[in-house]
Amino acid sequence: LEQPVLVVAPTSVLGTWASEAARFAPGLRVVVVDRTARKRPESLAELRAGADVVVTSYTLLRLEEDDYAEHAWAAVFLDEAQFVKNRQARAHQAVRKLRAPAKFAVTGTPLENNLMDLWALLSIVSPGLFADPVLFGERYRRPIENGSDHDALARLHRRVRPLMLRRTKETVAAELPPK
Repeated sequence: LEQPVLVVAPTSVLGTWASEAARFAPGLRVVVVDRTARKRPESLAELRAGADVVVTSYTLLRLEEDDYAEHAWAAVFLDEAQFVKNRQARAHQAVRKLRAPAKFAVTGTPLENNLMDLWALLSIVSPGLFADPVLFGERYRRPIENGSDHDALARLHRRVRPLMLRRTKETVAAELPPK
């Protein structure tokens, strides 16, 4: 790859990303950015030079969004992507500014409050699929949430199915008790 992959994750799992990469892909050069530019000796440009993967936190991305947006990335992976589900939050806007041919959102909770959480994630990983949040609200959110259009949910499922890999706890951790 000419550019490194950027992984954005909660601060608490940055080390886990580095150790798992070393375990499963020991040939990759992984750089963890866990301090602000003022507290580290190297610039982001210096850190990413020669890196295959750069791992940083949502907090650092938000604080230094212009620096991250200045660089092209091979891809962006968002771990615990519910951190960017609010389209008006700076973290969401910082992720939207990132330049990469592909962005992936990994989350166990794509919907917590309403369907606009899903819209926010889709606007990152598939910009243009539902370009207008107001129109998405009119066509999908309101009819689905108030039960006025029973076909709306089926239409939404058909549109997003190719973009989603859904695993249930039965396939991931069969030993867990039922809800």
